[in-house]
Amino acid sequence: MFTGIVQGTAPIVAIEEKANFRTHFITLPAAMLPGLEEGASVAHNGCCLTVSGINGDVAAFDLMKETLRVTNLGELQVGDEVNVERAATFNAEIGGHVMSGHIMCTAEIVKIVTSENNRQIWFRMPDKNLMKYVLYKGYIGIDGISLTIGEVAQDKFCVHLIPETLLRTTLGKKRLGQRINIEIDPQTQAVVDTVERVLAQREAVMTASINTL
Repeated sequence: MFTGIVQGTAPIVAIEEKANFRTHFITLPAAMLPGLEEGASVAHNGCCLTVSGINGDVAAFDLMKETLRVTNLGELQVGDEVNVERAATFNAEIGGHVMSGHIMCTAEIVKIVTSENNRQIWFRMPDKNLMKYVLYKGYIGIDGISLTIGEVAQDKFCVHLIPETLLRTTLGKKRLGQRINIEIDPQTQAVVDTVERVLAQREAVMTASINTL
């Protein structure tokens, strides 16, 4: 479990490629190292990965085929940075919202609007069916960052970013056309799916009743 409060950015210092598999080696911020062990969970751009090796301040993480397919991690190269967050503990402050680290899809950056002390970024979702979970003022995970949805329009939505978010995460360096990892708020998904299921059952009952008349 994660909170969506990014603890820092970490550069990829090496990549080992294999068939449908790769290993990332990243240099973690000093504040994230105490107590870190092999088997621990660390989110990379919001994707939950397991520490497979530690050498000083460099940690290794394995990415399997499904992770490379669904997320933007397979597009990264040596020198690129990722947003990182260690798994939350029971006494941790939930400053963002509860996140699982399970990425649902990637979305394309289609518009960036910059004004004094603010930045608005618009994203296009790859599947319009996913937009039912994107609600005005709802939560969403953007490359591991817990953010509030600003506006929603057809297959697009935007978020508003303050200078602190731009400074502490990779979003300040993102450009048009780049893809970011999306994690839908699990509570929103559960509510929407439940309502759809109840309405479908009600409609089925009404249809059956009419047919028996």
